[in-house]
Formats: sequence, structure tokens, C-alpha cells
Amino acid sequence: MTNRQKMLIFINIMITCIASSMLATALTTALPPIMEDFGLTIATGQWLTSGYSLAMGIMMPLTAFLITRFPTKRLYVTAIGLFIAGLLICVLAPSFPVMMVGRILQASGNGILTSMAQVILLTVFPEDKRGTIMGWYGLSVGAAPVIAPTLAGVLVDSFGWQMIFYIDAAIMAVSFVFALIVFRDVLETKKQKFDVSSFVMSAVAFGGVTLGIGNLSGQGITNMANWVILAVGVIVFVVFVRRQIHLKEPFLEMRIVKDYKFALSLAGSMLLYLVMMGSSIIMPLYVQTVMGYSATVSGLVTLPGSLAMAVVSPFAGKIYDKLGMKKLFVAGAVCMLLSNIGMFLITMETSIWIAAFYNVIRCISIGCLMMPLVTWGVSGFDSYKTAHGTALLTSLRTIAGAVGSAVFSGIMTAVGAASAASYGSGAQMHGLNTAFLAMSFATAVLLLIAVFLVKEKKEPWR
Repeated sequence: MTNRQKMLIFINIMITCIASSMLATALTTALPPIMEDFGLTIATGQWLTSGYSLAMGIMMPLTAFLITRFPTKRLYVTAIGLFIAGLLICVLAPSFPVMMVGRILQASGNGILTSMAQVILLTVFPEDKRGTIMGWYGLSVGAAPVIAPTLAGVLVDSFGWQMIFYIDAAIMAVSFVFALIVFRDVLETKKQKFDVSSFVMSAVAFGGVTLGIGNLSGQGITNMANWVILAVGVIVFVVFVRRQIHLKEPFLEMRIVKDYKFALSLAGSMLLYLVMMGSSIIMPLYVQTVMGYSATVSGLVTLPGSLAMAVVSPFAGKIYDKLGMKKLFVAGAVCMLLSNIGMFLITMETSIWIAAFYNVIRCISIGCLMMPLVTWGVSGFDSYKTAHGTALLTSLRTIAGAVGSAVFSGIMTAVGAASAASYGSGAQMHGLNTAFLAMSFATAVLLLIAVFLVKEKKEPWR
């Protein structure tokens, strides 16, 4: 492939990524009017987001098989087609169940596109350019969700919530035509029998864990049905892993975890998402619930951090290409730890803009680590291992993010309620401080991995 062909494919992936990433956060703004139009309760309406996450959790492990079984171009445009079909169904949906079908189609298409994008970029570009390219890819992942809620608010107020899906469908249609013109079959394929048993196990395992944790976060830890779903998911996951290890041609290649560098990348990505998703849930609660400010102020407090992450991501890729992972990993973990300790120390008298500053530091850390960890973990893999590695990493870090959302928001709520008698009006702040202290411990583990387990050289274990 020529450099021009590679860049055209990269641009196409960026367009697709922006459209899919925007919808993720835009829907949170559109959810209240959608619930009003369909006459939904909050519990039912939340399925538009939790059901999407569940479908993504089921789809992610399947993508490794799809990428290695079907030609790149055909699979990519099919995934875009699924996403567009889902968008149009949501626009035209006469009822909530039909709209849920649209959301599941979107999740299916997005699951394939997310995994394919990373595998394609890591395959077609040489190793000394991968960090930079993945950094720019991370920019699209980080920037689109930043502007989406504001844009969605304007669209909902001016034209109705359907306009969000229309615009997203229009962008995806451009990407579809563009992909038909510029895409090539860039990934190796091989004939492989579809393992129905493994797929069913992966769906129950990853879907059960994702759904169970997500529901515990939204419905509370006293709901026993969610604990049963989570337990079934964990048990089936153990059985699934054992099956994959003993299969000659596994549905999802779990043996790559034996690769030392990939294992560190996997652990680092999961810890990063654990803290990242926990803080993303708690920061709006801090501004609105604890400090009593409006949703608009909450958006302004978190906006500088999101913009900082979008700006830092491409530069982090360049740093990785030049210096390797060690320095970037340590710097990112230190920034994350400092920001969490800072939030642990704030009080009711602390300005919310101090908290906004700590959030900027945290987001800079995320920008330094998110895409470089993926690039570093699969560097040296062939396309087969890269497909399985990215599918596994994306699935497990998504679960880690769900755990972070549930655990840290749960800590904040439980500690706040338990300390109401002792702290009075400051009980919620005490709960928040405790949650960020717990995040600090998790980040300290991330820093220990960076300092003691990551080596200076890029390829010390291959």
C-alpha cells in the first residue's frame, strides 16, 4: 500500500470514529425527551444506554473471529451499514422495543468498527509511526464526546431528539461511500469454523458481567437478581477461558496473556479505565449534588479536562514513538495519582475550579496512557494476534470501567450515608474524599507497574 492509501483509510476511520463516539454522549442529553415521548420510566429508559453497553459487551469478543474470518473491506462496510440501519430504526421507531432493536444494531456495528479500527491502524502503519497514528485516533475518541452533549442540547431544543440520529446517519453515510472507494483488504484472513459453544459462553460471560455490574451501579447492591447475573457471568467466564486455552483454534485467543508485555498493557488499561470511569461518574455528582451547582456549571468544570485529553493524545503518541513506553507510563501514572490525592484533600470551602484543575491533570494522564498502552501491548504481534489482543483488551477494560463506575460511586454513597451523623452537611463531601482515596490506591498500583515492571526498551520480551 502507498502512503496515500494508508492516509485515506486513516481519514475514513477517523470520520467513522467521530460519528460513533459522538452518539455515545449525545444520547445522554436526548434521553429525557425520548423517555417523555415514549412514556418511559427512568428504569426503562436507561435500557437505551445499558442495553447498548450489554450488546457491546457481547459483540467485542466476537470481533476477533470476524476480523480473521472475513475480508477487511466487506466487514468494515457491513459494520457501518449495521450502524446506519440502527440509526434509521431509532429515528422511525414507533415504540420503545423497536428503538431498542436500533440501539442493539448500533452497538453491534460499533463493536466491530472499534476493534477493526485499532487492528487496521496497527497493521498498515510501520511500528515507528504507530504511536503517532494511534494518538490521532485517540484524539477523535476524546474530542467527539466533548462537543456532543452541547451540540445535542442545541439540536434537541431546536429540532427534536430525532435530529441527533439524522446527523449521525448522514456522517456515517459519507463514511460508507468513502470506505467503498478507499478501503482495501489489508488484514490476513483464514477459514475458521465458527465455535457456537464458545460464542454462547462469551455472550453469557462478558454480557453477564457487564450487565450485572451496570445494574448494581444503577439499582444498588441490595438487588439480589443482579448479584446472580454477575455470579453467572463470572463462573461462565472462568469456564470460557479454560475452554479457549485447550482449543487448537480458539474463538478468543486467551494464551496471548502469557506474553509479559501484553499482560502489563492489559493490567494497565484495566486500572486506567477503572479510575477513569469512576471519576467521570463522580465529578458531575460533586459539582451538582455536593456543591449544588447547575448542570451547565458541571459541564464547564469537566470541559477543560476533556479538551486537554484531546490535545495531549496526539503528542503522547509522538512521545511513545520517540522514547518508548516507560517514561510515558510513569508520567501518566504520577499525574493520575496527584489528581486523585488532590480530590481527596478538597473540602466544601475549596473552589470548584481547583477541582477542575485536578480534573485537567487526570485527563492529561488518560491522554498519555489510553492509546499508547494498546499500541505498546500488541506491538510485535501479527494481524491474527493483534485482532485477538485488541478484542480481549477492549472487552476487559470496558468491564473494568463498569466496575469503577459501580464501586467508586457506591463508596461515595455508602460512606456519605454512614457518616451523616458525624459530618452533617459535609457527609457527602467525606464520601467523595473517600472514593478518591480508593482511586489513589488503585492508581498507586498502576504507578508500581510502570516503575518496577516496565522496561526501557520497546521489545525486551520478544
